[in-house]
Amino acid sequence: MSRHDWWGVVLETPDPPALAHFYSELLGWEITKEDPDGAAVAPAESVGYIAFQLSDGYIPPVWPAQEGAQRMTMHLDFEVADRQAAVAHALELGAREAEYQPQGNVTVMLDPASHPFCLYTDSASS
Repeated sequence: MSRHDWWGVVLETPDPPALAHFYSELLGWEITKEDPDGAAVAPAESVGYIAFQLSDGYIPPVWPAQEGAQRMTMHLDFEVADRQAAVAHALELGAREAEYQPQGNVTVMLDPASHPFCLYTDSASS
């Protein structure tokens, strides 16, 4: 029987396999699809995934928003136990820390294709 409960998000990128490898290593998720036009990662035994779609002429989003620049239309949030260690790990994999950091328990990062993503700790347990 085929599944009908899959859900996910799709990020455009000039290099789907490279971005899939970045998120696979960042999150410890499996690469479930990989070819030049598209790739995907998912945690084991999950119905959710992140997919990466080839986009010719890709224009990276700018964070924070700037007049006339490509706007971020969505971002990913990942709760982590140790934000400092998670940020260091992301940097080792090729992410960049965003210049603008609006919250104390959140670190805004930019993946290798400049998509913003947040590493955060639960403020109730911080």
